[in-house]
Amino acid sequence: MPVTADQSAASAAIRVELDAIFVSLELSKSTWLVTSLSPGAADKMSRHTVVGGDIAGLFARICELRDKALARTGKLYRIVSIQEAGLDGFWLHRSLDREDWIESHVVDAASIAVSRRRRRAKTDRIDGETLIRTLLAYKRGEPRVCSMVRVPTPQDEDRRRIGRERKVLVDERTLHINRIKGLLFSQGIRGYEPGHRDRRERLEELRTGDGRDLPTHIKAQLLRELDRLELLIKQIKAVEIERDAILAQDKASMTNATAMLLGIKGIGPEFATVIYSECLSRHFDNRRQVASYAGLAASPWQSGSINREQGISKAGNPRLRTAMVQLAWLWLRHQPDAALSHWFRERVRENAGRRKSMTIVALARKLLVAFWKYVTFGVVIEGAMIKAV
Repeated sequence: MPVTADQSAASAAIRVELDAIFVSLELSKSTWLVTSLSPGAADKMSRHTVVGGDIAGLFARICELRDKALARTGKLYRIVSIQEAGLDGFWLHRSLDREDWIESHVVDAASIAVSRRRRRAKTDRIDGETLIRTLLAYKRGEPRVCSMVRVPTPQDEDRRRIGRERKVLVDERTLHINRIKGLLFSQGIRGYEPGHRDRRERLEELRTGDGRDLPTHIKAQLLRELDRLELLIKQIKAVEIERDAILAQDKASMTNATAMLLGIKGIGPEFATVIYSECLSRHFDNRRQVASYAGLAASPWQSGSINREQGISKAGNPRLRTAMVQLAWLWLRHQPDAALSHWFRERVRENAGRRKSMTIVALARKLLVAFWKYVTFGVVIEGAMIKAV
């Protein structure tokens, strides 16, 4: 068994060189599975369960791993931990990273390579071991083995709640408006706009398609729907006031990213908030990372003689991607003389007016990169008009 012995020796040498205890955390609502690989443990991964949310129990388990490694090797090792980004957010990472003897990482689960079998086994135990192997490869410096999440500051994480809450409220408002219109349509009534201020007065004047008053129960349901709709309108207004107050503070510093974005014609408070909080508040090394984070990067499929494009990856931030596509259409209206607008029209002309939807997505990607360069490096967007102060 010489090959097995060599592999075991090499594995042990790697762990000695990395000089740490490696821990993966599989998090769920009820339990946390702690998988660890320690020096002197003879290549054996140990697994322990902690009650979900019990941070004190987790620290006690980690300290126990250190004590056992100390008893085996006579050395006190640091902890290198890894967890997937998910429902628990970043509070656990911040709790671990606060300790100087713990190095915590949060990984994008979609970036970890898995078996491509049609029916692959998946358990918390397998996932925990996969995270350990991924962490080892990452610490050895293997390129592109996974994508570690750049954890935002608590302030940036809290700030983006404004834009996300508004999006949820607007979606709920649309749902109630459509429900009201649908109920009225079933009675032969068209043209009623629940979003107008005279919604209740107009409701009293409505008659069914065959000339009757609205039936009692459907009218009662419509009134309750209007109650919910008006509450949503009130909450949206409150969120927008809170958002505008923050933007007013940002305008005091003309080097602030949101103030710079608001200075561009065609960009209002909502787009500036989404672009900054969902993207530009983060650090990116290059334009490819910017496009990839928004899910606007291309997805090629190349194998042998096969070489085709699959479209954008859609693997990034969906809120940012949606906002950028909407902004791309507005950009053509408000910035008709900008270089990117000329580029779009030329591409559409070359395709005889076809493939507009694909070209607008490409414009959205170019715009996002242009905003990143403008805010980060001060590179002026060619031909873009700036609002009068």
